[in-house]
Amino acid sequence: MKTVLVVAYHFPPGGGPGVQRVLKHVTYLRDHGWRPIVLTVENGDFPARDESLLAKIPADVHVVRVPILEPYDIYRSFMGRGTTAIDVNVNKSGDQRRGWKERVAEWIRATFFIPDARVGWMLTAVKAAKKLVAEHNITAIYSSSPPYTCALIARAIRRATGLPWIAGFRDPWTEFLTTPDRWFLPAAIDRSLERSVFTEADMVECAWTGIIDDAVRKYPQLDRSKFFHVPNGFDASDFPPVVYTRNERFTITYTGSMYGRRTPKAFLDALEYLADAGRIRAEDVHLRFVGRFGDEVHAMMDASRFASSIERIGYVPHEVSVGYLMQSEASLLIVDDAKESAEIVPGKVYEYLGVGRPVIALAPRGSAIEELVLRTHAGGCAPQSDIPAIAEIIGTFLDRWKQGQQITEPDTFMIASYERRNAAKQLAEKLNQLTTP
Repeated sequence: MKTVLVVAYHFPPGGGPGVQRVLKHVTYLRDHGWRPIVLTVENGDFPARDESLLAKIPADVHVVRVPILEPYDIYRSFMGRGTTAIDVNVNKSGDQRRGWKERVAEWIRATFFIPDARVGWMLTAVKAAKKLVAEHNITAIYSSSPPYTCALIARAIRRATGLPWIAGFRDPWTEFLTTPDRWFLPAAIDRSLERSVFTEADMVECAWTGIIDDAVRKYPQLDRSKFFHVPNGFDASDFPPVVYTRNERFTITYTGSMYGRRTPKAFLDALEYLADAGRIRAEDVHLRFVGRFGDEVHAMMDASRFASSIERIGYVPHEVSVGYLMQSEASLLIVDDAKESAEIVPGKVYEYLGVGRPVIALAPRGSAIEELVLRTHAGGCAPQSDIPAIAEIIGTFLDRWKQGQQITEPDTFMIASYERRNAAKQLAEKLNQLTTP
C-alpha cells in the first residue's frame, strides 16, 4: 500500500458534513491501495461534536492529534456568549449586527485571521507533519478545506518535501458567503494565499463544480485540467436499521443548522399559504427540526400558525439524525438565500437522496440542487421567493400521502452511484495518477 498524509481540521469527534466527507475518504481509500495517516487537531473548537463518530474511524488508521490555539474562547468571553457554538447567531451581514462588539469582533476576524481563525494551527501542525513524513513512507498529501489553513499546512509540507499534493475543497475560499468582509489589504493577502494554493497544488479536488468555476473565474491563468469534481455522497452502512412506517400525521424532517441567511421563513409561509387555501391544518402535519438554530429561527417558529406542530430537537449523533429522516414522510432541504446558492450542493443533499424519502428542496431555479433532485426524481424543488410553488410541492405530497399513493419514484440506480465508496475510489485514482511513474 502507498501512504497518504491527510490534513484535516474537521475530523471526529467533530460532527457535520465536512467531517463525513474526510472520514469516508479515510475509510474507503484503504480499499483502493492507499493507507491514510491523519493529521488533525487535539482540542478543536467544533460547531458540533459527535462522539459516536470516533467509533467509525478504522482501527488500523493512524491518527495524530496536534494542539491548536483557538481564539474562540476569547471571542465568546468578549461577546458574553458562554459556550455557544461560534457559527450560530453570528451573521456577517452588516444590517443584522447587534452592536459595537459584533462590529469589532468582525473587524478583528477580517483583519488578523487570514485565511481563517485556525491559522494558529500552522505553528504546531507543520512541524508534526514534517516529522510524520520523516518517520513514515508517505507518498502523497491530501488536505481538506475549509478551514483553508489546512491547505496552507499542506502547501508548507509540499514545499519542504516535494511530495505530490491534492488540495480538497468543500467550499470556495474568497468571495464566498462565509468569507469575512475584509478591507483591501487583508483581502489582497487572502487572495494571494488562495492563488498560491491553487497554483502549487498538483491537483484540486472539489465537492461541487461551482468551486471549479469560481476558481477559474478569479484566476483565469489557472490550468483547469488540474481541477476535478468528486461529489459528496452517503454511506448506507451508517444508516440505522429503521424501516419506514406510515405516521399518524404527515411528518416533514429537517436536519442540520439554521441561522443567518438560512431560515425556515419561506417554508413556514408556504404552509400558511396552504392553510389560507383550506388545503392543510396544523394538526395534519408534524414538523421536526433537528440540529442547531439561531435565535431568529426560533422566533420564526414561535410566531408561526404551525408552532404547535413543530418539534425542535437539538444536535444528535449522525446515526440518530439519519433515523429521523428515515421515519418521515418527507425530508426538508433549505439552502442559504444567497446568490452563491445556485451552485452549492451541500453534502446533506446526498444523504437525503440515500435515505430515500421524498425531498422538499428550497433552492434557486436552475441551481445544481434543483438539477440533482429532479434528475434523480427524488422530490420537488422551488426557490424561496416562490411561496405558491413551495406550497404546491408540499400540498401535492400531502395529497398523495392521504390517498395512499407513492409520493415519488426515485431513480435508485442513479442514487446508488453517490455511495461514499465511489468518491474514495475517484480520489484514489487521482492519487495513483500523481504517484505512478
